[in-house]
Amino acid sequence: MLKIKFLKNKWVKIILKSFLFLTLLFILFYSSIYFGMWGEVPSRTSLVTLKQSQATEVLDSNNDLIGKFYVYDRQSIAYKDFPQHLIDALISTEDVRFYNHDGVDNKSLLRVFFKSILLSNESSGGGSTITLQLAKNLFGRKDYGFLGIVVNKIKESIVATRIEKIYSKEDILKLYLNTVPFPDNTYGIESASKKFFNVHTKDLSISQAATLIGSLKANSYYNPRVHPEKALSRRNVVIRQMEKYGYLTAEDAEKISKEKIVLDYRYYAPNQGLAPYFRAEIKRQLDTILQLKKFRKPNGDVYNIFQDGLKVYTTLDNKLQNYAENAMKKHMAALQKQYEKAYGKRAPWLKNKQAYVAAKKRLDIYKKLKEQGLTEKDIESKLTQKHDVELFSWDDTNIKQLSTLDSLEYYLKFLNAGMISMDPSSGAIKAYVGGIDYRFFQFDHISQSKRQVGSTFKPIVYTAALEKGMEPCTYFPIKAITYTDVDDWTPTNAGGNYDDDLNYSLEYALSNSINTIAVKVLYETGIPEVINQAKAMGIRSDIEEVPSIALGSANLSVLELAKAYTSYVNHSIPSSPIFITKIEDKDGNLIVSYDDLNPKKKTEKAFSDNTRQIMLEFMKATVNSGTAQRLRSQYGFNNDLAGKTGTTQDNKDGWFVAIMPNLVTVTWVGNDNQQIGFSNTSIGQGANSALPIFANYLQQLNLDSNYSKLVSASFETPANDVLESLICEPSKKDGFFERLFGNKKDTKPFNKEKSKGGIFSWFRKKKE
Repeated sequence: MLKIKFLKNKWVKIILKSFLFLTLLFILFYSSIYFGMWGEVPSRTSLVTLKQSQATEVLDSNNDLIGKFYVYDRQSIAYKDFPQHLIDALISTEDVRFYNHDGVDNKSLLRVFFKSILLSNESSGGGSTITLQLAKNLFGRKDYGFLGIVVNKIKESIVATRIEKIYSKEDILKLYLNTVPFPDNTYGIESASKKFFNVHTKDLSISQAATLIGSLKANSYYNPRVHPEKALSRRNVVIRQMEKYGYLTAEDAEKISKEKIVLDYRYYAPNQGLAPYFRAEIKRQLDTILQLKKFRKPNGDVYNIFQDGLKVYTTLDNKLQNYAENAMKKHMAALQKQYEKAYGKRAPWLKNKQAYVAAKKRLDIYKKLKEQGLTEKDIESKLTQKHDVELFSWDDTNIKQLSTLDSLEYYLKFLNAGMISMDPSSGAIKAYVGGIDYRFFQFDHISQSKRQVGSTFKPIVYTAALEKGMEPCTYFPIKAITYTDVDDWTPTNAGGNYDDDLNYSLEYALSNSINTIAVKVLYETGIPEVINQAKAMGIRSDIEEVPSIALGSANLSVLELAKAYTSYVNHSIPSSPIFITKIEDKDGNLIVSYDDLNPKKKTEKAFSDNTRQIMLEFMKATVNSGTAQRLRSQYGFNNDLAGKTGTTQDNKDGWFVAIMPNLVTVTWVGNDNQQIGFSNTSIGQGANSALPIFANYLQQLNLDSNYSKLVSASFETPANDVLESLICEPSKKDGFFERLFGNKKDTKPFNKEKSKGGIFSWFRKKKE
């Protein structure tokens, strides 16, 4: 009776009806979410075939990661690659009842409800499980207004229970650790391990694993790169949790808590980190390769390098690349100061100077304003408005208030550089430095840029001459000649006190880069023969049929010059540059093979073996006693080396080509604005502007025992007849009758056609 009377109580009825109403309302609300009225809830079918975008990895020749292409920086790995202490750290910190719930931990939720909400106890922990977090990571959250948190939580609980029914606990941990966001826009434990500690996940220490797991609580706040002290404190919380739940002994926990967090941070952003110019070139090649039908997915779709998790294996050697970048930076920082000091207040990049004004008129913003009909005064006014600009500096980057014209003046002064190292036998690119800093100078000076090559073209001229039958001990007079059919062109020599009455051998003339003789050798050989020789050595750029090519007026890329020089140490055959060796999909299936990418090696020689051996001796002399002798005298190198320096007109470009038995390296230095050169030859010559980059590079290689075989390799021993053909004095003076009756003219029409003789043929010293 009491029970019936209680139920008939007015207030009890109101409470019961309210409870039933709210329950019904909640059921309806829950049902509306469950059946997709608030947006689609992932079905069981879609969860079975979960697809997450993965970063494409770019690997070097040692299979070390050097970069990625991604929308989200994520790399998936197998469960077996997770060390147990990583799993322990995750579970003890994020979800201690992980193995006891079905996606939603009701016990933890009740604890949170009573302690946090009713008792205001902030130490009660969270009610979110690993599976709930996974649901959030996979599908994100949407804005539903003031009901957003409730709707999202319910949707996540539905997805979590579905995930638990489909996947094992191991699979859930695998999905979670491969998708969870870490600091610095990094997704997945493998990407985080490589970025922050430069190790694979399987090699993480307990401290490293705890640091990364600790950062999950708040990516920015506990970022070990940005907030090392906060990250350390959070790591120790994880260690204490591991101790609390029996995953660590008290002794081990105490020991680990005293360890410092030591980062080995690696940038994998497109414009940062190791080899950014090389990676940009790889991307360019991938964009072409993957469009081909034979390299598409089985369903015909094109692979997406930002989402499909490809593995791209390349020829680059990350250690050589590091040495190359270090060598460039060390020299260029010092050379820039030398360059600016030499110009002083007379610098051509200063306002109102010819180069500056021309560069201003080439600006896109200038052209746009001009098209709008603005006057020069109005354009100048707009271009002088100041704004924040991040500036490159060899000391450090900084932000300043500069106008467009201020920025133009600032950047016009910078020298840039390019450097490539290539295996001459295979064509493999081992090091690739396309510029001084990819963040600020994204133009690639290896593949995109073509500059006059200066005296580095002379070996091609001499090679053609030898192939035509000129003897190594042929002598030419050094005296300058005016070529009347070429606008009275009179090539002269850059330096040195030479006796005009002397004649010099080919070896001496090339190793000391004597301009007047190079032109005479070209004349004797014929321009068409020299150009054909260049083409046979792999040069594809157009070369104008003018005599100035003897001095390097042709515009070539660093890459094709390197290709041409490989023929001197590859059995007279130029090696085609190789960047990529193979491409695999995310499951390791081969998509593109080496043979698909790289044509069969050419077997046709560009010149004879005798010519190759003679030219190597000529270029060894360049290093031993010629224009590159500072490699011996200043740097003290004992390595087997050959090479050629190059300097272009008005000191606009400095070059150096270094030949080792198993490595060909080309360096270039100059200003991107071709109106601006070095102020004088002593600074701008290739021996000073470009050679030291190689020298810094070789110093590092010589100190690394891993490259002892590379740097200690010896050139082939020339054949006896080659050695005999080189036995001659470097110079000789004409006899009395030759001086009395010889050709006294210092002018001559230049013949572009093939020569069968010439005015200098009587200077030849024939082998008897």
